[in-house]
Amino acid sequence: MSKVLVLYYSSYGHIETMAQAIAEGARSTGATVDVKRVPETVPLEIAKSAHFKVEQAAPVAEVAQLADYDAIIIGAPTRFGRMPSQMAAFLDQAGGLWARGALNGKVGGAFTSTATQHGGQEVTLFSIITNLMHFGMTIVGLPYSHQGQMTIDEIVGGSPYGATTIAGGQGQRQPSAIELEGARVQGKLIAETANKLFG
Repeated sequence: MSKVLVLYYSSYGHIETMAQAIAEGARSTGATVDVKRVPETVPLEIAKSAHFKVEQAAPVAEVAQLADYDAIIIGAPTRFGRMPSQMAAFLDQAGGLWARGALNGKVGGAFTSTATQHGGQEVTLFSIITNLMHFGMTIVGLPYSHQGQMTIDEIVGGSPYGATTIAGGQGQRQPSAIELEGARVQGKLIAETANKLFG
């Protein structure tokens, strides 16, 4: 079976929760799954004063570790329609992996959160996917086989480009059952793809 990394950045815990659901879906295929986060670049005092969730169980990843996985699923919240600087700074250090083609042919995917329905979910996903494509990875999104993303009975995230959640302007909304199911579906699809290629 394949080896999958769920790599995330989460300021307030929404993406951390989504990452666990992604991992759950990937594990359901028999894949080995690690959940890691990228380093926080905001000084601790400022992070605490902004009420960041500074204590998170996932270990901090190292760039060199990316080459150890068959699939890498990256999650980060939006910052004005693009990935946050913490994730960008981490991926910007992967030039050596890129230069030697260490990630070519691996499977990748993205997931995100925004404060509002129209806060840049799809653009943020593409800001992550663009990096993965430069690394030579094969992208797996969240197809409409996950019917939950099509509901009009409630406000819900989800996109064919990746799982998403809506956090609310003050971070008051946690991922819904439909959004968590979308994350599990995407994690499962990515791991299944990796299992076929590398299992």
